[in-house]
Amino acid sequence: MSLTGNRTFVGFGFGAIQAGLFLWEAQQSGNFGRLVVAEVVPEVVAELRAAGGMYGLNIAHSDRVEKVQVGPVEIFDPAIPAERKALIAAIAQAEEISTAIPSVAFYKNDSPGSLHQVLADGLQRKTQVDGPNAVVYAAENNNHAAEILQAAVQEALADGDQDEAWAKVRFLNTVIGKMSGVKAGWDEVQGQGLAPVSQGSERAFLVEAFNHILISQIDFPSGFKRGIDVFIEKPDLLPFEEAKLYGHNAVHALAAYLGAMKNAEFIADLRHIPDVMPFLRAAFIAESGAALIRKHADVDELFTSAGYTAYADDLLERMTNPYLRDSIERVGRDPGRKLGWHDRLVGTMRVCLSQGVEPARFALGAAAALAMMNPSTLEAPHTSAELLSNLWAAAQPDPDEMTAILAEIQMALARLRAWLDGAPLEPG
Repeated sequence: MSLTGNRTFVGFGFGAIQAGLFLWEAQQSGNFGRLVVAEVVPEVVAELRAAGGMYGLNIAHSDRVEKVQVGPVEIFDPAIPAERKALIAAIAQAEEISTAIPSVAFYKNDSPGSLHQVLADGLQRKTQVDGPNAVVYAAENNNHAAEILQAAVQEALADGDQDEAWAKVRFLNTVIGKMSGVKAGWDEVQGQGLAPVSQGSERAFLVEAFNHILISQIDFPSGFKRGIDVFIEKPDLLPFEEAKLYGHNAVHALAAYLGAMKNAEFIADLRHIPDVMPFLRAAFIAESGAALIRKHADVDELFTSAGYTAYADDLLERMTNPYLRDSIERVGRDPGRKLGWHDRLVGTMRVCLSQGVEPARFALGAAAALAMMNPSTLEAPHTSAELLSNLWAAAQPDPDEMTAILAEIQMALARLRAWLDGAPLEPG
């Protein structure tokens, strides 16, 4: 599909979500005539530029991988003054902007090419030339990404420019349940017959076909028509963000750590390990689902027994799609972060306990993550208390709540050891 519309899209970061969601959906919409992306890795900029702005994308369906071409995309490095100037000019004309970078921690630094400074300069130019109103999709995995980004941009704007800029822009949070990744290495890309990012590249974008993306409701007084029209606006995203973190992310992590304990390579391999899929489904519905339905009753059809069961069954099918080739290593990386007090495993346990739901299955996931970090905990469960207490220290958890969580994980370590010794994994 060629770029035939009259709108401009600007993205920050050229990873799998930018390439496989925002740029792809902008092209699919037929509403954009110009796609622009900012990227700070010179080799990535050079690669896309050498390919004339065109890149390959692989879309995993339930029965095949579809290979498509996207572009042309203009790519600029904000560290280079002339290219930063071009980005600022593009932002001034853009109706939709997205940030899809590794973390909200990368929004701001002291360089002139910092994301927050470039965005502020672009919004300032937008007011000067009376450019179109714009929305900014903050796609980083943080429930308050939009607020964090807006605060950073506000710092970079001169006091007299803030009111005019805010009249032109809305920062939106997102709930992106689309699984994606970058496949690297000649064997992985060529061996699986994937379309490389560019001819001869040893990298490939592989994303699932899912595009049911939730965003904050847009509140321009005069209204706003999105070019990417497949996204769904919600007046309150927080319940859905919790369903993503304590449902999708939590079960995905639980699956990865159970798979790691059995030396599985891909999430799809879990379909062939006895008891695992029923166990994951029970964790999803009877623990995460039961707690979130109690917490967010009457918010949306999702937070009903039928709605959450459908959500769980759809996600379990998608997570284990063999065409997605989602690796245990990728999903399970950084277990220390995923054991964080506010993160997916312990966070889900805390929500469950707060709603009177026993989180035994997610405790087993936390135990498996802990065993990945320090295998000795399997033989000496009592050592988990010190390890986890140190991990949670910065969060300053309530002592009684921490004691309850530690007790659950210590009991789960004994169950995990029994499972590894041949006992069945109870599905509940």
